[in-house]
Amino acid sequence: MEKIDIDNLPEILTIKEVANLLRISPLTVKRWGVKEKLKPIRINKRGDRRYRREEILEFLKQRNQTNG
Repeated sequence: MEKIDIDNLPEILTIKEVANLLRISPLTVKRWGVKEKLKPIRINKRGDRRYRREEILEFLKQRNQTNG
């Protein structure tokens, strides 16, 4: 599993990258997308999911405020 540096995140992240960063399953990332807890952007004809860096950082900020 590749470790992701939060200080050097790419502009657009894959499901695997988000899962590694949040330490959750890729399936959970997909489920949270369906529940709109994380909002994916869709790319290409297959509709692959990607996540904007700002979206993930905002999610982490809100989660930290909730947890402590």
